[in-house]
Amino acid sequence: MGGRQATARRPRAGGRSDLTGREIVIESGQCTGWHYHDVPLMAVVTSGTLTRILDDGSVETHPVGSTFVEPPGIDHVHLGRNLGSEPVVLHVTCALGADARWSVDTPAPYGATPCPCPGHAR
Repeated sequence: MGGRQATARRPRAGGRSDLTGREIVIESGQCTGWHYHDVPLMAVVTSGTLTRILDDGSVETHPVGSTFVEPPGIDHVHLGRNLGSEPVVLHVTCALGADARWSVDTPAPYGATPCPCPGHAR
């Protein structure tokens, strides 16, 4: 997934936690590439406006202050884009094991527009 990312884990008392947080920054004109997640993600938009294109071609717009959940699985492929002039900053939380992947890059779904950014799955 594109953009700058920083990860933080909060341990439970007496043990490790699978609850993980990450800040994701998508610069103006950039995107995440087509991808999906193995676990549900909960996100808060703290800057900018995120435009998500879903595998069925629908578009969701998430302005600053909004929240959304990305469901897990290959049936929920999506692309996040920053069509605005300021960076999009997302704070994302999920229950993810220490060595688990945050996202899985995938080609654009059949009939969908390929990712316009260099270096992403087409």
